[in-house]
Amino acid sequence: MDIIGGLFGIVIFVLDLIAIWGVLKSGKTLGNKILWIIGIIIFPVLGLIVYYFFGRESASLAA
Repeated sequence: MDIIGGLFGIVIFVLDLIAIWGVLKSGKTLGNKILWIIGIIIFPVLGLIVYYFFGRESASLAA
């Protein structure tokens, strides 16, 4: 079970890094970027889920 937990932790860490990179590259204001990054760092799983559903700009808005 320790191996599965470790792998889960690594996957969450990598996904959090990808989400933080997406926040940094987004067109959001500096304040919004800081708040999203803090949320993702403090709540790694919940922050990632919330950012995925509410924080990302959708492709339809960019077109």
